[in-house]
Formats: sequence, structure tokens, C-alpha cells
Amino acid sequence: MTTDSGAHPRFAEALTALGLAELRSEIRRFPDATRTAAEAAAAIGCELSQICKSLIFAADGVPVLVLMDGASRVDVERVRQELGAARVTRAQADVVRETTGYAIGGVPPFGHRTRTRVLADRSLLDHDIVWAAAGTPYTVFPMEPKTLIAHAGGTLVDVREQNP
Repeated sequence: MTTDSGAHPRFAEALTALGLAELRSEIRRFPDATRTAAEAAAAIGCELSQICKSLIFAADGVPVLVLMDGASRVDVERVRQELGAARVTRAQADVVRETTGYAIGGVPPFGHRTRTRVLADRSLLDHDIVWAAAGTPYTVFPMEPKTLIAHAGGTLVDVREQNP
């Protein structure tokens, strides 16, 4: 893992636009892609739940971003209820790229091509710092969860699957 940025150019521009240019020096680049939260946590050396997954769903066909801790799964029914939608499904890869400008595995929590509604699961607040993708499957950045959620324009919700 290196500190050489390697962030996606759109994400690097978003950091500057948000007044977070100093965060570029904290971006970590991996020699190999970390396509799962578990791989990212192992590469960083943090808890799985400290990974902030950025997942795109389609609510009645409209893209919505859900920010979830890496140790949990999204409860699609809870997302549906939260949004008052008739149907919620995982977005197809082409929809993810079209909506965010990034490929699955590298979607950051903000800096997207289009403005999307954002739901942030409350579980992210269990940590002082979380790690999120910096626009590629090879890069991540650390941020305090409340700050990350604020920059993403997220609404705090409880949408993770509950263990029976």
C-alpha cells in the first residue's frame, strides 16, 4: 500500500471542489484491486466494519446510493420502505457507471457524475474513521463518518439486515 494518490481524476476534482484537497495525501493505493470490503479491510489493516461500501440501487428505476459498513448487508426491503418505493433492486453495472461515473468496486461516496439521493446506514457512526473508495478498486481514503455522510449529502437511516 502506498500513499501515492492514484485517485480517479473525477474524485480528485471533487475533493478540491469540496475544499478537501488536503485529503489527496491520505489516499492509499493498493498494488492489486480490492473488489470486496474484506479485501480492502485486509489491505488497510482495519476492521471490516470500517469499510464504507457505496452501493447503487434502483428504486422504481431511479438510482439511489446506499452507504453501508463493510461488515453488513443492505436490507432491500428497508430501503424500499425508507424511500416509499414500490420496488428496489441492485442497479446493473452500466447504470452504476452512468450514474456515478465509476465502476462497481471503486464507487466513492461523493464526487459522482450525477446528483443521486443518498442513504447512509447509522452503523457507519460506530467508528471514528471509515475508509471508502477513491474512485477506483485500487484506492481508498479515510474520513470521519459524519463528515463523509455530510459531503455525500446523505440521510441517516437504518437499512442494514438485522441478524435473526
